[in-house]
Amino acid sequence: MFTKISGALSDVPEFKALYQEPDAKRIIDFAKKLEGVARHASVHACGILITKDPLTDNVPVQYVAGSNSSLVSQYSLHPIEELGLLKMDFLGLKNLTIIESAINIIKQTQNLEVDIDNIPLDDQAVFELFRQGETTGVFQFESSGMKRYLRELKPTELEDIIAMVALYRPGPMEWIPDYISGKHGIKQLEYLHPKLEPILSKTYGVAIYQEQVMQMARDLAGFTMGGADVLRKAMGKKIVKLLEEQKSKFIDGCVKNGIPSELAIKIFSFIEPFAGYGFNRSHAACYALVAYQTAYLKANWPTEFMAALLTSDQGDSDRVAIEIEECRQMGIAVKQPDINQSFAGFSVVTGGQSRLIRFGLKAIKNVGEHIAEAIIAERKANGPYQDLTDFLSRIQHKDLNKKSLESLIKSGALDAWGERGQLLGNLEAMLNFYRQLNKRKEDSQVSLFGTLGPEEAELKFVLQSAPSVPMSMILTWEKELLGLYVSEHPYSLYRKALAGLAKPLTQVKRLHSETEVNLAGVVISIKKILTKKHETMLFVKLEDGSDNLEVLVFPKLHQTTSAIWQAGQVILVAGTLSDKDGETKVLAEFAIAMDPTNIAGSVAAFRQRPEVKRWHPKVEEHRPPSSPSSPPAPPANPLRLVVKQDNPPTELFMRLRSLLMNNPGEQSAYLKVMVGDTSKIIKSELKVNISQSLQEAIQRDFVGSIEIVS
Repeated sequence: MFTKISGALSDVPEFKALYQEPDAKRIIDFAKKLEGVARHASVHACGILITKDPLTDNVPVQYVAGSNSSLVSQYSLHPIEELGLLKMDFLGLKNLTIIESAINIIKQTQNLEVDIDNIPLDDQAVFELFRQGETTGVFQFESSGMKRYLRELKPTELEDIIAMVALYRPGPMEWIPDYISGKHGIKQLEYLHPKLEPILSKTYGVAIYQEQVMQMARDLAGFTMGGADVLRKAMGKKIVKLLEEQKSKFIDGCVKNGIPSELAIKIFSFIEPFAGYGFNRSHAACYALVAYQTAYLKANWPTEFMAALLTSDQGDSDRVAIEIEECRQMGIAVKQPDINQSFAGFSVVTGGQSRLIRFGLKAIKNVGEHIAEAIIAERKANGPYQDLTDFLSRIQHKDLNKKSLESLIKSGALDAWGERGQLLGNLEAMLNFYRQLNKRKEDSQVSLFGTLGPEEAELKFVLQSAPSVPMSMILTWEKELLGLYVSEHPYSLYRKALAGLAKPLTQVKRLHSETEVNLAGVVISIKKILTKKHETMLFVKLEDGSDNLEVLVFPKLHQTTSAIWQAGQVILVAGTLSDKDGETKVLAEFAIAMDPTNIAGSVAAFRQRPEVKRWHPKVEEHRPPSSPSSPPAPPANPLRLVVKQDNPPTELFMRLRSLLMNNPGEQSAYLKVMVGDTSKIIKSELKVNISQSLQEAIQRDFVGSIEIVS
């Protein structure tokens, strides 16, 4: 919920003070008058309306704002459907461009033609990539949660990939453990009726797809294809009246086919929750095939694939940072731009046994598209640039000016010809030399007698000595011009000292919610908000070169640490993981700023922090203001379990989950696991009834493995 201007004026001291300035007051008063006014008519991103007659015979139309050619219907989705008109969604996937780009790079660097439409669908290198969860850059399979499930599932065939596309969404996600336990034979598969087995056996008893729901209606209740689709729609869209009609038809149809009415009711109740979120199998299969194709390229031509991926995302510095770290973990070096090796986008450079990826010239801020293209075209036409003199004499372009030349130097594109500090110290001399060359070319008419004066002898630029610059300055330039640190990461100064204390962020994202964790990183962004109590809290993004992660700084901690939360500062944090809404965050409970002149002292201060009990982090009271509602009822005492085994097997969790599912209720369940010296607290998505029989079953079935604690 957004805070209104009037609310901000009363609750935000900085905004209130700003309102006292005449110019600011005038702008804010105008804004108050515009507040709440509809800004524009939204347009569906990919919906295309198709009619056999002119559009104006069926719907009112208007031009898209700022266009005199793009027409849109003034009717929205539902009126269009009610009129019986055809709306199609045409989706564009950048992943198809990535695939095409990777294939082109493979052809250029290895002279191989890859027919992506005829690749083997049983490539074990691909399935090993999925089994390891190494799916950064793989369509639909990049999230930390998906990677975690892949490592548990250990897919062996395309059918598993299709199922995960359909299951990894709100709603069906809760059935992923059942699919996994079914695949590994942990769960005994049982069917309410023999006719359900051929429909559900491939998905281990879990109804994943809409087609399965429709097939059950046809095979058990004798529905037609059209009738089965009506049932699917009634269940999926929860149309109560239609659902009641279809339920009666389903039960009657089952009875006619010899199925007792009691069992028919039970089967309908089994189908209904699946139908509410069932995914279209043909859609899932298409997405899974694109995912497999991207994984195939990554597994077999990793350097070429990552170059294509980086080029696709080169405008998004957050994504590029993640992908460069992925390259490093894959053993692929990513280097700064180079005047003789870089092209427009990220490119693969081969030399002997080594292969690396270079930043593209177009990725450098202040180096325009035209000058980048001119540099590349001249190099292609007449060969590599030999030195500064050769480069400056061959590039005759109006966009080669102080700003673009300075950016080429600072980004490292001219490193082959000198240290960046020295090159920058000679910048004005280079520009003078460049102007002198241009003037000479303009006046280069040979005299009538064919003689050359001494002033027209060959010019050569010579670098003069100049102070070098420290690595910290080079990293600042790279962050400014390339969007991220390339030569190394500022966090590398602290990495060794914190190796046993703070987990890399890429590993933190793999941990379960409620896990206690220490982490560190460079502050790259800060978002400030006000809570319901009008206290300040922060959403801080940290980066450590392996990944980035958002840290929530609640008001109590902010009051004592407000000065340390500054962009570029390295922060060491103790907190608890939360994956609410499917996004991993850290709820900070303690934080200090690292002192680069006394790293050991900072580490000692962190280790001596006061102990914080983090069994139940209370987040709700710190959430931003929302619409008034009745206060929630106090939560019931949860079920707390402790796993006594180190590194417990997946089978143990599957058996426990099955037991908890059979005891549904309103109480939360927490599981504490020890891995080495680290304790992880996992909150189950299941709500349970902590009955005497459940407690006895846990004590009986998990003796020595799991213990109930008060």
